[in-house]
Amino acid sequence: MESILEPATKMQQSDRGIRLSFSTSNDGLMLKQIQAVHVPDGRAIDVRPLLHIVEDILSFAAPSGDAIVETGKKATGTEAFQHQTNYQTNITDVLETLSFLIDRISIEMARKCSETREEHATTMSILSMVSNYPWDAKLVIALSAFAVNYGEFWLLAQCYTSNQLAKNLAILKQVPGILQHSTMLKSRFDTIKDLITAMLDIAKCLVEFKEIPSNYVTEDVAAAVSAAMDHVPVAIYWTIRSMLATASQITGLSGSENEFLSSLESWELSSLVHKLSTMHSHLVGLLAICHKQIDERKFIEAYQNLQYLFNAAQIDNIKVLKALINPKDDPLPLVDGANKKRVSVDVLRKRNVLLLISDLDILQDEVVILQQIYEESRRQSNSLDQNPYELVWLPVLDLSVSLSKIKQRIFENLTATMTWFTLGHPSLLNRAVFKFIKEEWGFEQKPIVVVLDPQGRVTCSNAIHMMSIWGNLAFPFTIAKEDALWKAETLTLDFLVDGIDPVILKWVCLLSFFCGFRLISL
Repeated sequence: MESILEPATKMQQSDRGIRLSFSTSNDGLMLKQIQAVHVPDGRAIDVRPLLHIVEDILSFAAPSGDAIVETGKKATGTEAFQHQTNYQTNITDVLETLSFLIDRISIEMARKCSETREEHATTMSILSMVSNYPWDAKLVIALSAFAVNYGEFWLLAQCYTSNQLAKNLAILKQVPGILQHSTMLKSRFDTIKDLITAMLDIAKCLVEFKEIPSNYVTEDVAAAVSAAMDHVPVAIYWTIRSMLATASQITGLSGSENEFLSSLESWELSSLVHKLSTMHSHLVGLLAICHKQIDERKFIEAYQNLQYLFNAAQIDNIKVLKALINPKDDPLPLVDGANKKRVSVDVLRKRNVLLLISDLDILQDEVVILQQIYEESRRQSNSLDQNPYELVWLPVLDLSVSLSKIKQRIFENLTATMTWFTLGHPSLLNRAVFKFIKEEWGFEQKPIVVVLDPQGRVTCSNAIHMMSIWGNLAFPFTIAKEDALWKAETLTLDFLVDGIDPVILKWVCLLSFFCGFRLISL
C-alpha cells in the first residue's frame, strides 16, 4: 500500500489551511537542506516492530539516579522478556535489512560525539545515510542507532556491581564516575529522560501518520497530513539533533570531570525538550483530525457490514457473531460462565444463540429467573453438544464515557453470578454494534433476548416475554413457535400458574416481571 506520506509533493497540493506555529526562518533554510538529501527509492518498510524494540531499550535504560543505584545493586535482566508482543515475530526480517545501516549510524554518532560538537553537520550526515528511506523510517533507524549506544552504556551501569565482565568494561568507559555522582546528577538525568520521551513521541507520531490507510484518506485527512508533512522533515532533523545532544551529555558525564559540565549544556537539553514537545503537540493535533475522520468512516462501514451480514445467507453463524461480539479481533472475547475461562466465539459455531442484551441496571432477580430457565435446559440435555441453545450476555454501555471503577465492579459482580457466556469486557462492543442493537432490535433500557439460529438469522428480536411465560417449552423461541403456543392455550390464570416454579411465580407476582401481567391472587 502506498504511504500517504510519500512523496510529499502529492499531499502538498492539498489545502494548506492548517499550519503549525513552531517553524522559524532558520528551520525554513534547514528544510531545503533536508529535502536535498531526501531521495526515497520507493522501498516499503514496516518500522513499527523496530520502534517497539527501541522503546523497550530506552525504557529499561531510563537514566534516573535512584534507578541506576538500585539496578546496580541487583541486576534484573528478565523483565524485558516477561511481556510478549506481536512485533517479535517479524522483527528478524526488518533487522536483516537494516542492521548494517544501524551499525554504521551508531558508530558515526559515537565518533562524532567524542571528537566534535558539530551537531548540524553530523545530523545532515546521518540524514544522508538514510536518504533512500521514507520519513518515518529515517527517524526510527536513527533512533535505533542511538538506542544501541545508549542502551549499551546504561546496561554497564546497571550491571556494574553484579557482573565482573560488566564491571571491567564499565571501568574502561569510566561509568563508575557517573554512579558516584548519581545523586548530584539526578536533575540532569531527569532532563535526559524527558528528552528521550519527546524523541519517542515524535517517532511514534510519524509512524502513525505512515500507517493511515490510503482508502480512508478523505479531503479533511489529506489536508491534515499535508500540514503535518510541511513540518515532518524539520521535526526529524531536531529529533536527531536531540539524540546527538543526549549522547554528548552521556559522554561528557563519564569520568571525573562530570561535575564541571556547563549550565549552557543543561539549558540546551531543556530547550530541546520544549522544542520537540511543541512539535509533537501540533502533530498530535493533526493526527487527531485524521483519526476522527477515519473512525467515522469505519463506524459507517461497520454498521453497513452488520446490516449486510444479517440480510445475507450464511453457512453458519460465525461471521455474524464475530461482527457483533468480536469486532476488535480479540482471540478470546467471551467468558464461559461455567468455569470463568476466556473462550473464542467458535464455541458458538452452528448453535442456537440467545443474546441477552442489557445495561448494568439489570435486576439480580431477572438474572436468577433466566438462570432457572437456562439451567433447566441443561438438565434436560444429555451432553454439552445436545444443549438446545447457548445464552450470551452483551452488556451495552455508553461508549462516550469511560468505565468507572464502580461500574467495573458492577460488571464483574454480574458476570460472577451468570452461568452462561458473557462478554469479557463491555468495551468489546463498538459504537456500530451499539447503534445496530438500538435501531434494528429496538433496545432501549429494558433487557431483551435476541434469538439467532445456527445460520445466524434472527428468528425473534425479543424472546424475553416468551421465555417468561413458557420457559423452555418455547424453544427454539421463534415467532412461529410462540404463535403455536398461543393457539394451543387460552390466556387464563390457571394456564399462567400451571408448570411454573413456585419461586419464579412469587417473583412474577411481586415484580410483574418482564411481560407486565399482574396476578391478582394465587
